[in-house]
Amino acid sequence: MSLTEELVCWSHEQKCRKAVESLCNHGFTALFCPTPQDAADYIIATAADSGTVGFGGSMSVAGLGVEARLKELGKEILNHGNPGLTIEQRLEIMRRQLTCDLFLSGCNAVTLNGELINIDATGNRVASMFFGPRRVIVVAGRNKLVDGTVQDAIVRVKSWATPPNSKRLGFKTPCASTGFCNDCNSPERLCRVTTIIDRKPRFTDVRVLVVNADMGF
Repeated sequence: MSLTEELVCWSHEQKCRKAVESLCNHGFTALFCPTPQDAADYIIATAADSGTVGFGGSMSVAGLGVEARLKELGKEILNHGNPGLTIEQRLEIMRRQLTCDLFLSGCNAVTLNGELINIDATGNRVASMFFGPRRVIVVAGRNKLVDGTVQDAIVRVKSWATPPNSKRLGFKTPCASTGFCNDCNSPERLCRVTTIIDRKPRFTDVRVLVVNADMGF
């Protein structure tokens, strides 16, 4: 690693640790993970007593490769994004995720003040993040950190997360074509449910892994 790379990594680490400190002050269990592998190993260890594991459709979580490892451990996987499912099957899995033992999700933006900001099309992911599952693990790469307000975080989501996600999912929205948010009223608009989790929900064990790596959108 070059000196420049070392210093960039150090700078990102300070911001990650600041986010972790703020999240802990807001009641979350938050941990700094130097690498994605550290986050993956934490998830596997935490899942030891979980029978059902739900996946919220996160590219950050998918990149960790934990689904295959959890299957090998005999966990029942609830992933509505698996190919070949009918819409009815997808919806049934989404509903079961609401009461699974462990729910895994990414996060569209995390402020350095300790707030989790997400935007959904259906709302199943964000609903499972704050009530229902026995335990929730949120994975956030350093690229999701926002040194600013909640509104700054929402701008970050609509500028950097929604357009590529719309394109990935094949949605016919303006942003999937232009790469820029148009605040559209498209029938396939992705931005329909916006949530701000500014403190740990009272009855949900929410753990946030802040990773010193770029992950997802």
